[in-house]
Amino acid sequence: MTENRNMHPQYHHQMKPTHHQCQKYKYYHVMGTMEDGQSFDGIILDSNDENVTMLMSEDVMVDENGNAEDESRQFYGGGYGGYGGYGGFGRRRARRFRRTILPLAGLTSLLLYPYLSPYPYYPYYPYY
Repeated sequence: MTENRNMHPQYHHQMKPTHHQCQKYKYYHVMGTMEDGQSFDGIILDSNDENVTMLMSEDVMVDENGNAEDESRQFYGGGYGGYGGYGGFGRRRARRFRRTILPLAGLTSLLLYPYLSPYPYYPYYPYY
């Protein structure tokens, strides 16, 4: 009975991701979950019958010189490590992508990342 329900188009969103769906979302930013409950987001680069190759995103703190800082680094001295001197903005957040290979059998869901289409930046000229 469960197999018949999963074949119905109404319940298509409940099925596990397949090779065809990964090929359809190739080069798109997607969100997904694994069987162990771990959620992730990334860009699908390639997929075969067993694995999915993705660029997984990770947040990195960057100082004002552009150098990546380690999260385990300890700051000594006063203050909270915020603004550094005049005109400095302290640490910034950046996003990096690393290549990761995930097993296709371990994926439970795969969704396109929701991007909104912007309105035109200027109103259309009313032709009379």
